[in-house]
Amino acid sequence: MKNTVLLLTFLIVNSCANDKINSSTLENNDQNAVSKSENLTYYGKQISEEDNDDYSKTKELVMQSGKENATLTGEIIETCQKKGCWMSFDTGTDTLFIKFRDYGFFVPTSGVDGKTAIVEGELFLDTTSVEMLKHYAEDAGKSADEIALITEPSYDVNFIADGVIIKD
Repeated sequence: MKNTVLLLTFLIVNSCANDKINSSTLENNDQNAVSKSENLTYYGKQISEEDNDDYSKTKELVMQSGKENATLTGEIIETCQKKGCWMSFDTGTDTLFIKFRDYGFFVPTSGVDGKTAIVEGELFLDTTSVEMLKHYAEDAGKSADEIALITEPSYDVNFIADGVIIKD
């Protein structure tokens, strides 16, 4: 009887300890996990869908200072077909190339083209080398002929996102 009580006590304590470990593991994974709310899907840092900056005004600030924090809304043109590690984004006046800070999260590789997205992060001036442009073209599934036409670097306003919301 005494052994049975000890065994039950051990099992109960061990079960509670495992629940705590699993809960903390889940909490840590939630920082990078995709979460859904109604018709919104969040990637990376959970951001607000409410506060959006005017792209044209923010771009003017970037042209003066080199970089600016921003929350922007636009339409997804395409995403990296291999990993979802970048996306191109139509602001209504420009197309932005968006990468995700420290490759900390990814977006779907397909099925999101044409959907509205909200991104929060840093808008900045950037030079993209010919090598990287060819790499991105390859990721996008461009043909060898299209990739061969890339011969000059690009000087653009780009974006590093901390969080993304995709509206379904």
